[in-house]
Amino acid sequence: MNGISGPEWEQCVRQARRGDERALGRLLEQYRAYLLFLARFQISQRLNGKVDASDIVQETFCEAGRDFGQFLGHSEDELTAWLRRILARNLADQARRFHGTQCRDVRLERRLADALDASSVALDRGLLARESSPSDKAARREQAVLVANALARLPAHYQEVLVLRHLKDLSCAEIARRQDKTVDSVKCLWARALAKLRQCFEESR
Repeated sequence: MNGISGPEWEQCVRQARRGDERALGRLLEQYRAYLLFLARFQISQRLNGKVDASDIVQETFCEAGRDFGQFLGHSEDELTAWLRRILARNLADQARRFHGTQCRDVRLERRLADALDASSVALDRGLLARESSPSDKAARREQAVLVANALARLPAHYQEVLVLRHLKDLSCAEIARRQDKTVDSVKCLWARALAKLRQCFEESR
């Protein structure tokens, strides 16, 4: 799925602001894989896999749809930042319920928002080197979103080795110990995963 970009993206945002539910649904759907990846990463770090990322992302979409009039940005970067803030709030609410606390924790929301921002930057810069010029960037979708879409198309074992190596910053030796594999086998898996990711990424541009 190449998604929408440039003038088409801007038109979709305008239609969504005018209350066009079909345009809004189409717009938000472009970010499902991206938000799912960010949510799953935080859930695995903080909630021991006890929360369903799909449910949190769907809740985020519902809130974004309800409050879309509050989004005042004009770029995809601004929209993804806005969606991350909503996602952070929902993750914080789930953490509060999981740990049995009653009061809203604004500091936790801020920490989660910072963590989501950092994960988005890692998607943007950590997995695939930037190869396009700034002018080219303006004509396409945000690279972090494209990388998340490409990751979603990979087999689970490819996703895992890429996340461990690039986002959790583990060495091949550490991954090998964790997965009970040889270092050479991890290096081969990592190379195949990167090649497949690059192929999927290029197809999505």
